[in-house]
Amino acid sequence: MKTYRDLIVWQKAITLVTEVYSATSTFPKEELFAITSQIKRSGISIPSNISEGYGRQHRLEYIRFLQIARGSLYELQTQLEISGNLNFLNQTTLKSLLEKCNKIERMLNKLIGILKQNTKNT
Repeated sequence: MKTYRDLIVWQKAITLVTEVYSATSTFPKEELFAITSQIKRSGISIPSNISEGYGRQHRLEYIRFLQIARGSLYELQTQLEISGNLNFLNQTTLKSLLEKCNKIERMLNKLIGILKQNTKNT
């Protein structure tokens, strides 16, 4: 693997952010500095922390940034659920975004587990 761009989880997180931006474009304008902003920031944080962690010198730092990315993913899932409850997102879009979140969550968990195991073995 040459760069963080080769990580499938990073690629999927970039796609998710792009879809989140598209989905929030229809939110009420009065929500621009409220939930819309929160959703965008938590979404952007996911691939940003994956890439930042990849660039760190030590594996434990990388793991920590992946954990932060996972925390941002959980935050995003919560905000999407709230948006669905407020009818800012239709159920089809909500379901699709949450499925993508779940896939990224599983990938992050797997990557964190592998890195932790490799840390123990070195």
